[in-house]
Amino acid sequence: MKILICGATGLIGSALTELCLKEGHQIHYLTTNKSKIEQSKLKSGFYWNPAKGEIDEACFNDVDAIINLSGANIAKRWTESYKEEIMNSRIDTANILFQTLRNLQTHSVKQYISASGTAIYSSSLTTYYKEDEKSTANDFLGKVVQQWELHANQFKSLEIPVTIVRTGLVLSTKGGVLVEMSKPIKYGIGAAIGSGKQWQSWIHIDDIARLYLFLLEEKHEGIYNAATPNPVTNKEMTKEIAHVLNKPFFMPNVPKFILKLALGEMSTLLLSSQKVSSQKIENAGFNFSFPTLQPALKNLFKK
Repeated sequence: MKILICGATGLIGSALTELCLKEGHQIHYLTTNKSKIEQSKLKSGFYWNPAKGEIDEACFNDVDAIINLSGANIAKRWTESYKEEIMNSRIDTANILFQTLRNLQTHSVKQYISASGTAIYSSSLTTYYKEDEKSTANDFLGKVVQQWELHANQFKSLEIPVTIVRTGLVLSTKGGVLVEMSKPIKYGIGAAIGSGKQWQSWIHIDDIARLYLFLLEEKHEGIYNAATPNPVTNKEMTKEIAHVLNKPFFMPNVPKFILKLALGEMSTLLLSSQKVSSQKIENAGFNFSFPTLQPALKNLFKK
């Protein structure tokens, strides 16, 4: 199978590209950096600049499916201009792919898979979210994810099946939330955030890569939560990281107001609570290699 991956150099994209190549698939990838364009038998790079509406149409040649993981990093301070970049980076990438495909005389794309996030669900300590949940979060990230999914679904008008992957916290030692949470813990000053009771639905980096490939190879469409069957609270996750790293865990919780002073609106990343169900993806036949937290952390930190 020939797969076009957008965001192939990101945290998930790198893991997914490696897995796809290992499984014998051919990869096309798009990059805004011309120096990162490589051409080989199994992996070919192409230039694009979604903000300017530029894309090398050759990226679609003989492609069976598109996996779009593109989007500006949400873990950078949310100035008004950067919030605009977070939103537009997700809309622009979907739009240029859609418009270019629509204008091509012929193409071979049979599936469009888009990243999304569990931030579409409202923050709650009690609700257990399934994919058919009708209410959506009204904060900034909630609105971003709604637009992300809206622009993914436009591919249906081209009669291309759409799959949306609502991803929880991706655990990896190569970047992302685990790296940031581990920093104070490694110095012996790890602490829960806010009440510590907020739910964190998470997934091991290897499992999220496998999950994308599973949805593609099995031709599943629709919305899927991408998080393990065992979400944990922020306090449980922090405590477990400290345990696996053999570090003390005795500091008092970091008060909510301090986070808001330090991070502003971005503090919602650490304070919001989404407990999501993995039932749909498991019923489809996907098995998590790391369904529980401690074995996942031990595997990651030993690498």
